[in-house]
Amino acid sequence: MKTDPLLPDYREQTPEVAARFARLVKRPVALEVSGLTKRFETPRGIVTALDDVSFSVHKRELLSVIGPSGCGKSTLVRILAGLETPSGGEVKVYGEPVSGPGPDRGMVFQGYTLFPWRTVKENVMFGPRMAGTSAFTADSEAREWIELVGLSKFENAYPHQLSGGMKQRVAIARALANQPRVLFMDEPFGALDAQTRCQMQSYLLEIWKNVDITIVFITHDLDEAVFLSDRILVLDANPGRVREVVEVPVPRPRSTEQLFDPSFLGVRKHIDNLIHPPGQEQKEAPVLRMAVADPDVV
Repeated sequence: MKTDPLLPDYREQTPEVAARFARLVKRPVALEVSGLTKRFETPRGIVTALDDVSFSVHKRELLSVIGPSGCGKSTLVRILAGLETPSGGEVKVYGEPVSGPGPDRGMVFQGYTLFPWRTVKENVMFGPRMAGTSAFTADSEAREWIELVGLSKFENAYPHQLSGGMKQRVAIARALANQPRVLFMDEPFGALDAQTRCQMQSYLLEIWKNVDITIVFITHDLDEAVFLSDRILVLDANPGRVREVVEVPVPRPRSTEQLFDPSFLGVRKHIDNLIHPPGQEQKEAPVLRMAVADPDVV
């Protein structure tokens, strides 16, 4: 069944795209999530944030997670990164159970989590130095990561001297400097303006193309999810459950011109229907009058 009579079926794939997905599922499983459940104790009782969530991510895949507010996206990614403990279920990275944070996983947050008293290069060097890498080697490797994100001219700058997009590029370089096998990104571009966000999406695809890394990307932006991803995990809310895993039929390499391509619009419409089913009643926002009504103001 087509998601919209004016758009192609989101499942329609060109032979090239079908071949890409066939190659993807033959790769090793980088991340395996089985029966994941998370409950929180609150004054009102126990709240289930995630319920029986299961999915897998293959090596070198870029998978986005999207869903309505309250579906547990951030809780999920924190558990995957080992920053929170699940109430049930299991997470494995290349077959090894996750029991806490580890060097095999990197994390990039929405906020700019850089050390303000350290330069760009010192921020990127921090992880390797803590792991015991010599100062000379850490310095050399940091310069390579900084060059990869296009900030070589700013390696001696401090975070307060950088724009928001530049700070996030440093955060990505710092995470990659630890050479993780899987990178988790929790709405990393959510605080950026639209133009910078678009630039950062292109930067991320270029970085991903040149680094042996698997990415799980949390977002609430439909266009961002479709533009970046191989597949998209759609969650239901209250509690968070897997609604569907959607294959993105948009060919790679991606470009902003594809935002208006029928295949892009078709899969975007399908995901929008999953999150906001047609016919679902929308609650009206409460209205508080702060002035006498004026008939000329509409």
